[in-house]
Amino acid sequence: MTDATPLSFYEEVGGHETFVRLVDAFYRGVAEDDVLRAMYPEEDFGPARQRLTLFLEQYWGGPGTYSQERGHPRLRMRHAAFHVNPDARDRWLAHMRVAVDELQLPPLQEATLWDYLQRAAFAMVNTFEPTGIGPAAHGRATTSLPLTAPPPTDPGSSH
Repeated sequence: MTDATPLSFYEEVGGHETFVRLVDAFYRGVAEDDVLRAMYPEEDFGPARQRLTLFLEQYWGGPGTYSQERGHPRLRMRHAAFHVNPDARDRWLAHMRVAVDELQLPPLQEATLWDYLQRAAFAMVNTFEPTGIGPAAHGRATTSLPLTAPPPTDPGSSH
């Protein structure tokens, strides 16, 4: 009788190469998307590709390199400075859908991966303001509404 350790999802879907293919296909779409492209401060997607690949690999049972290099994922905190509204979420999901389809995973693995990606995308929404208003890649845009109310004026002043 053998004591076989079950495979992780990471191993089931093909390991590192599968996640690299997923992330590369995803960023091909993002590169052509005006709304999502604006959220990436780097000139190229190299650093973003690496971060997403490492995160997904770790999440699905692969190497823990992401946490070793960057600490706890804290996804909502890391995305708080970006304007993630339902439009951005839906664009992200559309590009990720194309990427998942390119993998041609078996139905169970495809459904498992897609379920997680959808839940993660919905959890990242941090505003319902239309695109172009609110947090931007480098913090809150100067064209957005103020975060705090102006101080009250003295009713006895001559304004």
